[in-house]
Amino acid sequence: MTEAAAQLGRVRQERHGRILKIVIDNPAKMNAFSPEMMEELSEAFTVLDRDDDLWAGVLCAEGKHFTAGLDMPKFFGPSAVKIDRPVGNIDPFGLANQCRKPIVTAIQGVCFTVGIEIMLAGDIVVAAEDARLCQMEAKRGIAPLGGAHFRFLTRAGWGAAMYHLFLCDEFNAAEAHRIGLVQEITPVGKQIDRAMEIAEIITRNAPLGIQVTKAAGRKFIEAGEQAAIDIIPHIRGQVMDSEDAREGIQSFVERRAAVFQGR
Repeated sequence: MTEAAAQLGRVRQERHGRILKIVIDNPAKMNAFSPEMMEELSEAFTVLDRDDDLWAGVLCAEGKHFTAGLDMPKFFGPSAVKIDRPVGNIDPFGLANQCRKPIVTAIQGVCFTVGIEIMLAGDIVVAAEDARLCQMEAKRGIAPLGGAHFRFLTRAGWGAAMYHLFLCDEFNAAEAHRIGLVQEITPVGKQIDRAMEIAEIITRNAPLGIQVTKAAGRKFIEAGEQAAIDIIPHIRGQVMDSEDAREGIQSFVERRAAVFQGR
């Protein structure tokens, strides 16, 4: 990879037998996602979904942090890039096409905003004990639009979900484990190895049995999730075109506290 490519960041794929290891690789920017990286993540999940030789996936990240979220200027700034996802590709947030194969996500350090939404679109989460999570969109004048508004609920329950979604607070791996967002905690640096171990155990089982188990579980919550997905355009219209959204994004770019007006 060239120095220029390294500065842009990427999402790369590694095959380990039946496991596809998907690596977020932009440590210079705390693994913040560019539009191009988001599409590379979609492509990786699509490979996992379609290749019959792959039975499980592990999503992880290089460096000290899982992801700081979106590289905001690249999505919302004057030079924002819009990339059209190929029809039928897997949606990293699982709002449209969702991967049929089991996905184990390993997180460490900062796991903010879309990081939480992407990990919750998977199945099992392993966190290093230094993991720090925050769903802070409302601090920026917007709202979670990648599935946190319903997956937080299905994993943590109403009270815990609203507590963290309303406060936009930062919480640690122990709290994430307590409320059900995380299934295991490891020492720092061991989270990826453990995620790979779990994926390896999964691949010892019958792949069709695992896939139909996931499909059946998805069916149980499908109607409620679909209603929550259907309301996203309305939510987006309410917040993204607001004065508060412009103020929130501008304050983030300028690294200052936002001043919201409720309009």
